[in-house]
Amino acid sequence: MSQILIAEDEERIASFVAKGLRAAGHAPLVVGTGREAYDLAAAGSVDLLILDLGLPDGDGFTVLRRLREAGNAVPVIILTARTSVTDTVAVLEAGADDYMAKPFRFEELLARVRLRLRPRSEGSSSDTTTLRHGTLGLDLRTRKADVDGREVDLSAREFALTEAFLRNPGQVLSREQLLSRVWGYDFDPGSNVVDVYVRYLRKKLGTDVIETVRGMGYRLADGPSAVTRG
Repeated sequence: MSQILIAEDEERIASFVAKGLRAAGHAPLVVGTGREAYDLAAAGSVDLLILDLGLPDGDGFTVLRRLREAGNAVPVIILTARTSVTDTVAVLEAGADDYMAKPFRFEELLARVRLRLRPRSEGSSSDTTTLRHGTLGLDLRTRKADVDGREVDLSAREFALTEAFLRNPGQVLSREQLLSRVWGYDFDPGSNVVDVYVRYLRKKLGTDVIETVRGMGYRLADGPSAVTRG
C-alpha cells in the first residue's frame, strides 16, 4: 500500500481525491499548507506527493523547488488551476514528474499516480499492460478492448468506464463512484450519464457483461477472477 500525500487546501477536491485513492488501495494523507507538505515529504514518509500550486501559505512551486534542492526525489504530480504553457514548463523544469490542470477526471489522475509509483512498486520488467475478467480484456497500452477475442472500439469515456469496472472485479460501484472516477470531481450527482454509458458498453461488449445491482449501482458479471499480465 502506497502512502500518497495530497497537498490541497480546497476541501472538496482533497476529499474527492483521497476517497478515490483509498478505493484504489492507496493510503492518502491530506494537508492544507505548503509547510506541512514539505515537512512530511522531506521526512521520507510518503511514496508520492500530489501538490497544488495555490496553497494558503505560499506557492506550491516553492515546496517543489526546496525538495529538489535538498536532493529529495519523491515523485510529484502538480494539480492546479493554472494552465498556461509558462506555468507548465516552469514546474516541469523545477523537477515535477507530471502536471494536471483542474478540472480533471479521477481515472486519469489515478493512471498518472500508478505510472509514477510503478518503478518503485512493480519494476520496469513487469509493467501491467492488460486487465482481464472472464471474456473481457482491456489493453492499457494500445487502448483496445476485446471480448472473446473480438476487438471492440471504445470511446475515451467508454474505455475509462470499462477500466473502472475491471480494476474492481466483483465490487458494486455506485453511480457516484463512477461519476467521480470517470467524469471528474466537478460532476452533477443527478446526472444519468453513467446509465447512458453503461447502455453503450452493453451494446458493444455484450448485454450480460455488466450487471445492474438494484438500488446500489453496477458491477462486472460473475466470471473468472480478474488478472493482469505484462
